[in-house]
Order: sequence, then C-alpha cells, then structure tokens
Amino acid sequence: MRFMLDTDSCIALIKRKPVGILRKIISLGPGDAGISAITLAELRYGVAISAQKERNSQALDEFLLPLEIADFDETTAGAYGEVRAALEKAGTPIGPLDTQIGAHALSLGAVLVTHNAREFRRIPGLAVEDWLA
Repeated sequence: MRFMLDTDSCIALIKRKPVGILRKIISLGPGDAGISAITLAELRYGVAISAQKERNSQALDEFLLPLEIADFDETTAGAYGEVRAALEKAGTPIGPLDTQIGAHALSLGAVLVTHNAREFRRIPGLAVEDWLA
C-alpha cells in the first residue's frame, strides 16, 4: 500500500466529488491504495447513523472492493504509542482516531491522503497529501 486513504477522502470518493480525486485514484495501480481498519470502523459508524443505511452500506461495500484494508496489528500499536507520546510531549495532540490512523500510515510507510492535512502534519515523519485541495 503506497497510499492510505483517510475517512474524508473515502467519503469524497464514495460521493464521487470532486472529480479530481476520482482521476487520481483511477491512475493508481492495483494494491497502491488502501485504508486502515480504523477508517473502516469510522465509515461503518457513518452508515449505522445514516438515514439511508441500506443504500449507504451498499455504496461502502462497493467502494471497498478494490482496496486493501490494513489490520491494526502489534507493530501499528507500537507506532501509535510512540506517536501519541510525541504529540502529547509537544503539546500538539490530535483526536484519538486520527492519531491511530496517522500512526498506522506511518508504520506502513504509506502516504496518508486526507483533507485534514494540517492536523496530520503534526505527526513527525508522516507523509501527507491532500487530493481534495
């Protein structure tokens, strides 16, 4: 996985807006893009609280078909501990799920694709791209 999609990028792709992000994802090769299991949990939560659960669940399932879903494993847990400690020490913490997603991308050496680049750039060493800008 070269690119890990954050939740906001996934939602943009599911909604097919803006077109630029669709072009970017289509240009990638097989296995180049994926998501964290944490992102999947956020997306499933969004479906669970939506007014159109069946439609949104189907759209999510179709979106997920070509993507790798990376497990949050022991290596990732270690990276999370280090990232969270560094952010707290610097006095620049970010939300707990974003910390997990950022640490996950960092542990895999993947570029995190997010429209929330300002927050994620607080994570030392994390490569971030905004395909929605």
